[in-house]
Amino acid sequence: MALTGCAKEAPAPAADVAAAETAPVTTAVPAETPDVATAFRTFLDENWAADLVRFPTFASYVGDKTNQDKWNTVSEAFQQESREISEARLAAVADYDRSQLDDSLGLSWDLYKLDIERQLASDDFRHHKFVIDQFRGPHTAVPSFLINIHRVGDIADAAAYVSRLNGVGVWFDDVIEQMRIRQEKNFLLADWQYPQMIAASKNVITGAPFDDTGEDSTIWADFQGKVAKLEIEDSEKDTLLSDAKKALVEVVKPAYDRLIAELETQGAVAPDADGVWKFERGDEFYAERLRWFTTTDLTADEVHDIGLREVARIHAEMEAIKDKVGFEGTLAEFFVFMREDEQFYYPNTDEGRAAYLAEATRLIDVMRERLPEMFGLLPKAELTVKRVEAFRERSAGKAFYQGPPPDGSRPGIYYANLYNMMDMPKYQMEALAYHEGVPGHHMQRAISVELQGIPIFQKYASFTAYTEGWGLYSELVPKEMGFYEDPYSDFGRLAMELWRACRLVVDTGLHSKRWTREEAIDYLVENTPNSVGDSTKAIERYIAMPGQATAYLIGKLKIVELREKARTAMGDAFDIRDFHDEVLKDGPVPLSVLEQKIDAMIAASNAG
Repeated sequence: MALTGCAKEAPAPAADVAAAETAPVTTAVPAETPDVATAFRTFLDENWAADLVRFPTFASYVGDKTNQDKWNTVSEAFQQESREISEARLAAVADYDRSQLDDSLGLSWDLYKLDIERQLASDDFRHHKFVIDQFRGPHTAVPSFLINIHRVGDIADAAAYVSRLNGVGVWFDDVIEQMRIRQEKNFLLADWQYPQMIAASKNVITGAPFDDTGEDSTIWADFQGKVAKLEIEDSEKDTLLSDAKKALVEVVKPAYDRLIAELETQGAVAPDADGVWKFERGDEFYAERLRWFTTTDLTADEVHDIGLREVARIHAEMEAIKDKVGFEGTLAEFFVFMREDEQFYYPNTDEGRAAYLAEATRLIDVMRERLPEMFGLLPKAELTVKRVEAFRERSAGKAFYQGPPPDGSRPGIYYANLYNMMDMPKYQMEALAYHEGVPGHHMQRAISVELQGIPIFQKYASFTAYTEGWGLYSELVPKEMGFYEDPYSDFGRLAMELWRACRLVVDTGLHSKRWTREEAIDYLVENTPNSVGDSTKAIERYIAMPGQATAYLIGKLKIVELREKARTAMGDAFDIRDFHDEVLKDGPVPLSVLEQKIDAMIAASNAG
């Protein structure tokens, strides 16, 4: 279950769940049921409840404490069971007469059926997909999930935290089993990815109680801090801390040691080829990934060509800004200037990082005040800006977002990776804050979970082209509102869009056209103002997540196309707030469904 925007690290699959494997497979109510709508809603609600049992980490993410002492599982038996449940649900959906549902529930019927079909098509390539990579996986999910998702408000929550620590061993053994299946099928990662995963894993088990370096490990520090805030007897706190320390030393560390050993074994025989073209049926797998992430039938060649055209367009707009600021030289030389001049960067110090977080927060606060000019639906959930934690910042992406649960128990979080401040230029701060915060991911995801009257599965549906397309579109809207007054900041907006255009080129280059990692890095360095470090980390992400990076610009282009289509067709009746509300009011949808929604809005306006 993919959850948030910008290649964030969603709760990863995890350990054995006894109750999960007995979760019901919901079947349809008999066709003669008089109220099809009520029966269909019941069907959806029961399946949602069953999924919360089967996927405890997802339940925690949405603020539900079902099985909060357990992880998910990636065992082969569980994955096969999941496929069979999906097949049963797909057959059951057909028993509900769509013609008897109103427009809203009819849309839910379409989305549910379509999403099951997508899941089954994805499962056809079950072992092509990486169970762990250097960008995300169980090795970093354990601390990031426990720290950021697992809330501790009472002694039961703390005991569940300890139980999850005790479940890490079973989870990791399942992961190792999956890694070995992939090795048998020659579905290994590239050789350079393994050292990064090993280093990140070792980071997690560094510090007390794993060793005597003097510093507390990330997990141990988190648990102690959470227990300290509980209003319980000291003896109860001591018991919890003792149990957690025992689990960390006797379960968590050995599990990480086993995982590291397997990573070392596979890394020694891994190939140096980077793209998924190296796999058997690699081209078919990549085509499926493009369909999954873009929700279109665009081919790799078509995506590549769109990218080249967009790169050329954005370069031309950047030339105009270069001339406006009076820079004498070529665009390539301007890129070097923007990449290297110290005026565009905060110091690579704790003070510089604090200044970055403060300015990002200020930008979001200013935008919040202006949102009603362009949007009717507004989020209620709070938003905070946070630095990516030290244990994962070397391998994590530039920025990402983690959404809030519907109960408001935690805010949405915009994570900024401040490991190297030279990868986070000031001139990109505005666009990045709008993309991850408002009116971008925070607004879209918070509104989605706060929506009333739609089935809950819709609030958490994963259609990347919609979600990331909205994020990129949200970088453009402030320009139309009069933001980006500083031409360098406007250049930063274009630089962010250029980055997404280049993604179309390099992602298809890597996975379809057999580019090497180095060739792809060189393309980004030559065609964008981003640093070598930024470009390297980005290419490594695209290798780990084939197809995902293409969703951003494909989605944004479709949203702009539909907006202008509606503006032209509706004339004076067009209201940008109504358009935005129509895009947001049903939760994430495929681009084809989004087009149907906008066409219906146009038709209703013209009919009126």
